[in-house]
Amino acid sequence: MQVATEAKTIRVRGGTRLYGRVAIGGAKNAALPAMAAALLTDEECLLDNVPVLEDTLVMVELLRWLGADVEFDQENRRVRICAANINRFDAPPELVERMRASFLVSGPLLSRFGEASSSPPGGCRLGTRPVDVDLRGFRRMGAEVTHTDGGYVMRARRLYGAELYMDYPSHTGTENLLMAATLARGTTTIVNASSEPEISFLGSILRDMGARITGVGTPHIRVHGVDRLRGYRAAILPDRIEAGTFAIAAAITDGEVILDNVSEPDMLPLTYKLREAGAEVWWNQTSMLVRGRGELHSTEIQALPFPGFPTDLQAAFAVLMTQAKGQSRIFERVFNDRLRYAAELAKLGADITVIDKQQAIINGPTRLRGADVEALDIRSGACLVLAGLVAEGETRIGQIQHLRRGYEDIVEKFASLGAEISYL
Repeated sequence: MQVATEAKTIRVRGGTRLYGRVAIGGAKNAALPAMAAALLTDEECLLDNVPVLEDTLVMVELLRWLGADVEFDQENRRVRICAANINRFDAPPELVERMRASFLVSGPLLSRFGEASSSPPGGCRLGTRPVDVDLRGFRRMGAEVTHTDGGYVMRARRLYGAELYMDYPSHTGTENLLMAATLARGTTTIVNASSEPEISFLGSILRDMGARITGVGTPHIRVHGVDRLRGYRAAILPDRIEAGTFAIAAAITDGEVILDNVSEPDMLPLTYKLREAGAEVWWNQTSMLVRGRGELHSTEIQALPFPGFPTDLQAAFAVLMTQAKGQSRIFERVFNDRLRYAAELAKLGADITVIDKQQAIINGPTRLRGADVEALDIRSGACLVLAGLVAEGETRIGQIQHLRRGYEDIVEKFASLGAEISYL
């Protein structure tokens, strides 16, 4: 892991078919809210299958800053958290600006201690991603929310159950309000809630802690507040985005890859589109086999909240579209500036046109050629790695600190499948 931490560039030489099997790690988008949920109790919480990522380390730092006792056994991917002695309620700006999920501590802190403050969360630049959904929900539950030059201050002697309607099914908004509602007095309903698998996972953890919740995994969640929650022990569910990245890589390199530790229901949107594009996909319990069949066919994807096509995989799927025969289209319905990677993909020779920031037209198949490119965020970085796998010559990807936030040593895993890839 030391080389991966110090390296600033990834070098990929294209033209190699990927073969073998790869184990998919735990999902960071499930691990981070689960870690934040430990703030709801003074009892010990244990998480297994936690990915060793930059974002995970930031959350560890944040919980320790707040006063929690946190042990992260990176070798065994296990985190132990005890939040019995929380003595701060402010998330420091230097951590918040590095990761949007840092705002997830607000709901638990406000619900259990009646106070939380945070600067506006950072993370990947994907367009407008306000936390208004969270703040409006906190207000509806009785909190006083003050906007300051540095961010937000939230206070409440006690949160009370309320009927909450979300203007859009925000992932982090649903998680924050769900956690806040567990210790609120009375009943809370969340309408138009996010239905992502990671939300369902958080709901199962909260129920194990003693929360009274129904409807998690649907757009209508109901929470009956309780006075106290206990500790939990859980294993993080598989990362469907990491799995999807390797599945697409197998298809575009005309390879054959088995993905282990994968949940079939969570992969359904991608599985359908891979088959539509001409790849072969088989399932065997928790393993997924993806095989390229030569010619790929043009298709269309619309990035939508689950069970729609994952927005976190649309950049990776764009690479497949460059290798597909005909005209393909991408419609990004979640974030309003997530197609910025198109300019980097064009440097490699992709025939891609962005319309109104949220629609892209891709003509293929196109012979990509190696070039120097920059990762603009986590998923665009993965997109460029995939493009390098099929490009002629050498591709160098800079700004790979973004990749370290979402992929646990992506270089080592691709190399194990035969890719010519290394750190510089």
